Amino acid sequence: MLSVLLMGFVFRFAHLDRKVYWHDEAYTSLRISGYTSAEVKQDIFQGQVISIEDLQKYQRPNPEKSLTDTVKTLIIEDSQHPPFYYILVRLWAQGFGHSVAVIRILSALISLLILPCVYYLCLELFDLSLVGWLAICLISISPFHVLYAQEAREYSLWTVMILLSSWALLRALRLTVQNEGIGLQNWGIYALTLALSLYTSSLSLLVGMAQGIYVITREHFRLTKTLIAYFLSSIIALLAFAPWLAIIIATWSQTGSTWTAIPIPWIDWIKTWGLHVNRAFILTVGDFGFDHLSTYLTLPIFLILVGYAIYCLCRQTALKVWLFVLCLMGIPSLALALPDLILGGQRSMATRYLIPFLLGIEISLAYLFATQLTSRGLFKQRLWYMIMAGVISCGIISCNISFLAETSWNKVVSYNNHQVARIINQSNAPLLISNSYGMNFGNILALSYLLNSKVRLQLINDNPQTGFSDVPKIPQNFSDVFLLNLPDPLRESIEKQYGWKLSLIFNDSHLWLWKRENL
Repeated sequence: MLSVLLMGFVFRFAHLDRKVYWHDEAYTSLRISGYTSAEVKQDIFQGQVISIEDLQKYQRPNPEKSLTDTVKTLIIEDSQHPPFYYILVRLWAQGFGHSVAVIRILSALISLLILPCVYYLCLELFDLSLVGWLAICLISISPFHVLYAQEAREYSLWTVMILLSSWALLRALRLTVQNEGIGLQNWGIYALTLALSLYTSSLSLLVGMAQGIYVITREHFRLTKTLIAYFLSSIIALLAFAPWLAIIIATWSQTGSTWTAIPIPWIDWIKTWGLHVNRAFILTVGDFGFDHLSTYLTLPIFLILVGYAIYCLCRQTALKVWLFVLCLMGIPSLALALPDLILGGQRSMATRYLIPFLLGIEISLAYLFATQLTSRGLFKQRLWYMIMAGVISCGIISCNISFLAETSWNKVVSYNNHQVARIINQSNAPLLISNSYGMNFGNILALSYLLNSKVRLQLINDNPQTGFSDVPKIPQNFSDVFLLNLPDPLRESIEKQYGWKLSLIFNDSHLWLWKRENL
């Protein structure tokens, strides 16, 4: 068990700067800088030739921008991401630096708090320390948790807050029953942890809903003193979050994630839900990993194992135990999945949005292993020990593969940025031309971490929905010219105006890199 914990520690803190610093992480650094994307576009997406350093100015703390500006940028452009993590990472960058490794180490440190939190949550649920220790082992070498421990986003902190608020709720419920009193301090702790969870991720509203349904059902829909205490503490937490919630509602049409409403084929939706389960235990291959042999070999095994774990949980534990785990898994997941099924879209396609679901799976599996390893019968114990060793081995092997990799499935639109950068960096005096539309803006910021200082960029503030800008004046003193993700009409206009022939030299689902053919 100790060796598993040590490996989990190493996997979290080694090679922090190795993997691609991707689109969303670049937005984290933009928030740290205190500049809005509109300000960046106004400054350097105007068709002038700039250096990598000119772009990197907007990826670090600046003396002319304060912590208040960091919060303001979220209010203006990204209110769906509450400010708690971004305040922490801004202060961290001011104190310790802004390199990729330094920014990511904050998430790695926060991720260590997941382990004691899941232990004490399991202790509240099952009153068995073995379940807690096994949950720690599963999470320590879970490739999903390790990947997000090395990402400069709020998801490790959100995991901590989900577990912490859940522990605080169960503790308050237990002490209220034991002491035959409301226990203001205990419910105050729950209110505080729920409020912090809400200020970490707006998806905590769904976790709070799950906790509410659990308490109401546990109290048999009767207005007991326990239910009153829960309502009061929840109202306090919601009132604390109300100012930011009002901002989210007021700015949703400008800042909401529009990609989540884009329909996808049903078969891809079903496959992705299978990947959600797999990703808790193994590293899926590629940027999605749909049709890789390892997925089809392991997914049925993990589905059966998880299904059996949930079955045993419901059969062998009291209602107050299994109901909590099912609510944690089911309510937030259904709140995202049902709109996909009814309206179409991909709200539930991002595995990072389903952390409550994954935690429920891992807790259920920890309980299954704990009960089977302590059951009667030596053969049965040995069999389940081998199964548990197999699951842990899958995690260790996956983390070891990820440990050496430059990219992983959670980098999505930036999955192949390193390949694009290598192609451009091979040139003696390259110019990269791109625009700010869609994912391009964040991905250009992310790409700047991989490009050599000799690379120059010509960036255009262009939106195909409102009409293309004029063809930029392209200098002729570069050995090679590359175009990244330019819309076809603009690319064709450049070819026509300059008499060039452009060749597509790299493409994937998100990136299209064209190069001028030199005579």
